[in-house]
Amino acid sequence: MKREQWGSRAGFILAAVGSAIGLGNIWRFPYMAYENGGGAFFIPYLFAMITAGIPFMIMEFGMGHKYRGSAPRTFAKLNQKYEWLGWFQVMIAAVIAVYYVAVIGWAISYFSMSFSQSWGQDTNAYFFSEYLQLGDNSPSKLGSIQWHIAIPMLLAWAITFAAIFGGVKSGIERASKIMMPLLFIMVIALIGRMVFLPGALDGLNYLFQPDFSKITDPKVWSAAYGQIFFTLSVGFAIMLAYSSYLPEKSDVNNNAFMTVLINCGFSIIAGILIFSVLGYMAQEQGKPLTEVVSAGVGLAFVTIPAAINLLPIPYILGPLFFLALVVAGLSSHISIIEAVTSAFIDKLNWSRRKAASVVCGSGLIISMAFATNGGLLLLDLVDYFINNIALLASCLIELLIMGWLVKLADIRSHVNAVSEFTVGKWFEICLRFVSPAFLVVILGTNIINTLTDGYGGYAQSDLLLLGWGLIAAMLVVGIIINKSSKEA
Repeated sequence: MKREQWGSRAGFILAAVGSAIGLGNIWRFPYMAYENGGGAFFIPYLFAMITAGIPFMIMEFGMGHKYRGSAPRTFAKLNQKYEWLGWFQVMIAAVIAVYYVAVIGWAISYFSMSFSQSWGQDTNAYFFSEYLQLGDNSPSKLGSIQWHIAIPMLLAWAITFAAIFGGVKSGIERASKIMMPLLFIMVIALIGRMVFLPGALDGLNYLFQPDFSKITDPKVWSAAYGQIFFTLSVGFAIMLAYSSYLPEKSDVNNNAFMTVLINCGFSIIAGILIFSVLGYMAQEQGKPLTEVVSAGVGLAFVTIPAAINLLPIPYILGPLFFLALVVAGLSSHISIIEAVTSAFIDKLNWSRRKAASVVCGSGLIISMAFATNGGLLLLDLVDYFINNIALLASCLIELLIMGWLVKLADIRSHVNAVSEFTVGKWFEICLRFVSPAFLVVILGTNIINTLTDGYGGYAQSDLLLLGWGLIAAMLVVGIIINKSSKEA
């Protein structure tokens, strides 16, 4: 069966950028910068981008382009015994897909509420008590399905399914060509208004003011590296699948550079947007900026709605913001599901339509666990283990295999042969020494901290079952599939 291909270079880059730009750019990056020395954070961040982000992206684009397969097929072509890593990455993508869609569902709900600001004045109480109806649930006691959350999630699944079902050129590429320009226009339009609000410049000063004392703090460097791996969608099957659809004559190095630079540039733009809003909010409420900033989900669904309440023309700026969140989320969700779908197409020789139906159908059913009263707690716990342990471990193992067990020089000569400009020895030095060293430190610290202190005050039984147990199960399944492939 002939492998599908992208219709144009722009289509591929927009799809890859759409995968990399997700909700994390909008709410995780600004907070990371704020926490880790403001303007000074950009120094370790740019260093991480050059030594980890760009080389890793070139490597994955090169592997996908050379071996022309999903993650499991690509690793199996390197050596049959590495196929398990491809399946482990596909399972990381599958788990992320089923909880990420819940956050897209919340964003869709909030988009509809933003026309009238029906979340009221106390946005914190509204989000946690009225909207999510958390109550006294836990990650293992989920309560009942909340249909006001489940229905927007169904809508998100429908859009993703339509894009995957349509195929690479007429589905994913077409969606990306609409979504990405739309996202950039919306965010630029929002910034154009927000930076002129009173207090906005105070917020930006707070974000960009460098605290150079933080540069010597190893935690800041590990935060920068963690953010690069988190934001670029590397190490969990997506970029291998996407680059396997590239035509034979493709400028791999240039594509990788552009994807990383556009993604990191967008993160900084998102930071400008968020912090100008927070600066305005602090001034309106007469509070110091440090009191209005919050991390993660709270920033998007508690702080921003509170800011929208204070804005001039909230019924235009509010919907614009949440529509941008929805679009950023959907473009990433489509890429995550494609990574899973392409693995099934390669392994079982299924048609795209069958694979898309099975993957999206089962994903939809499993994702309903996150539309329950305890959905947010389950999401928080699973997300912590997947992003801070499974994903970083996957990146580290991939680098060790590529850098030390397989000839990384082969990938370098392949990408240089098809690209306008070539990458030198720095490419191998970064991937063999610099990136693995940082990953060992970050992953080691995360594992030790989680084992000693737990996470988020959750019960030990929940951590064992839904955290460590989930990762162990994913590894075992990967190894079983690998074994059955060898015997077949």
